Amino acid sequence: MRGRLRSSEGIVSLGGIREYERKLVNADRILIVGCGTSWHAGLVGEYLIEELSRIPVEVEYASEFRYRNPVIHEKDVVIAISQSGETADTLAAIELARSKGATIIGICNVVGSSIARATHAGSYTHAGPEIGVASTKAFTAQVTILTLLALRLAQLKGTIPTSRFHQLLHEMDALPAKVEKALKVNDTVKDLAKVYTYARNFLYLGRGYNYPVALEGALKLKEISYIHAEGYPAAEMKHGPIALIDHEMPVVVIATRRGTYEKVISNMQEIKARNGKIIAIVTEGDTDVKAIADYAIEVPDTDEIFNPILATIPLQLLAYHIAVMRGTNVDQPRNLAKSVTVE
Repeated sequence: MRGRLRSSEGIVSLGGIREYERKLVNADRILIVGCGTSWHAGLVGEYLIEELSRIPVEVEYASEFRYRNPVIHEKDVVIAISQSGETADTLAAIELARSKGATIIGICNVVGSSIARATHAGSYTHAGPEIGVASTKAFTAQVTILTLLALRLAQLKGTIPTSRFHQLLHEMDALPAKVEKALKVNDTVKDLAKVYTYARNFLYLGRGYNYPVALEGALKLKEISYIHAEGYPAAEMKHGPIALIDHEMPVVVIATRRGTYEKVISNMQEIKARNGKIIAIVTEGDTDVKAIADYAIEVPDTDEIFNPILATIPLQLLAYHIAVMRGTNVDQPRNLAKSVTVE
């Protein structure tokens, strides 16, 4: 955010894409491509860009995009997301989109990487070296860039009221302090991890902006603890996964007090009726969800669009502590590589 967000002046400035802002504003469609955690960040980006700037967005796995002869037009903009900037599938997707005349914007962390060179323009996340193979701060930084981009496009297009725009900038300015506060749940999460160290399965549920958070939380647990976990939109639970729920199935529910809050409470009641064990991520001071959940982890209150940045933190900590207690190599999980440069 530093140097890009000046809330007191009402300025969002992404210097790396300034020359292509009009292309983005006038785009018929934005396609976001990425793999793994970057794909989850892209899903958050879809919610952000569509809600704030009213441009249609599609999010695709780069590994599938490159093989399915996609329909791409010259007025489309493709946003490619990659921590390393070397992801083979994402690079191949970029080349395909370029050959069809689309404008390509990159979001990556490594300066001078292949994706940075292959795109027309882009923004570095400047997250610093990420030592662990499973992305954590890279995800937060990617979502932050996508949020800034969505806000800038909304400002240029006039798709949100000026008062709302300034309110969101001030709320975004407060995020670093709220992230610091969110990290203080570490000891609570560590105690909780002891209870579930030897669980065999987890289900993660979220709605709206919190659905990609559920996917990302499940991925982190899989990657570093080797426990099977599945992320799902909470409303889809009754269309199949509810069959899995019993007293041995821990269910992590992102139930922050914004958006579809009442609906999520209803989903939680369905889980409790089937003896499921609920770990809830809740807004600070929330007592309604705490009354239903077996365990509650608090995060600071924020606007709904910023929930993914705060709600992801306790899920990363949960995966970390469970992995440590299981004795796995948190930084270098088996079978994984930090930069996936092969198909």
